[in-house]
Amino acid sequence: MSMSTNTNTRTGWVGWVIFAGVVLVIAGLFSAIQGFAALIGPNDYYLVAGGSVWLLDVNGWGWWNLIIGTLLVLTAVALFAGQTWARVVAIVLAVLNAVGQLLQIPAQPWWAMIVIAVDILVIYALTVHGHELRPQAWDEGAA
Repeated sequence: MSMSTNTNTRTGWVGWVIFAGVVLVIAGLFSAIQGFAALIGPNDYYLVAGGSVWLLDVNGWGWWNLIIGTLLVLTAVALFAGQTWARVVAIVLAVLNAVGQLLQIPAQPWWAMIVIAVDILVIYALTVHGHELRPQAWDEGAA
């Protein structure tokens, strides 16, 4: 008698994985818009945080946001298609986004902490339950 266990069943966490993909799309669109606005706007940005003045190169920051935003959107589309490589890339991009937000804590502490918390949720959902987005037909063919 053979017992087969299906380890590819979908749980309620698949909704969180889809949420992670939607968050990646929204973050990517916002980042791309910010990057585009920075590229066509003024070249210098002055920020006063905690008594210190920061001078940022807006063009470099704009290109960074435009590239990361585009990568986030493309990765989210591949994630919805169930691509395994998209899970890995999405996790790497979420980590990069969280690390980038650490630099924003002196200027925007609440926003940075919220984004870091959402990034951690995205990383958790993709790491633990990301396999549930694979198409069922592919899972049945592998069995």
